Amino acid sequence: MLVLTRKKGETIMIGDQIEVKVISVDGDQVKLGIVAPKSVKVHRSEVFEAIQQQNKEALATSVNVLKQFRLKN
Repeated sequence: MLVLTRKKGETIMIGDQIEVKVISVDGDQVKLGIVAPKSVKVHRSEVFEAIQQQNKEALATSVNVLKQFRLKN
């Protein structure tokens, strides 16, 4: 893990196209602004994990439906 220290208004670059800017710092909370191409998905980790879980559930459901369809034929 790379650890960087930045002050309000300072940025870091990830590759050539992703910029992360420190917008504000209030106690233990940091507000970040992220500039990235629309093709790059940006999510909070808890949202990303929920999406991954829903995808796994949808895949399992699809497999079960296919198995039931195969048994009927």
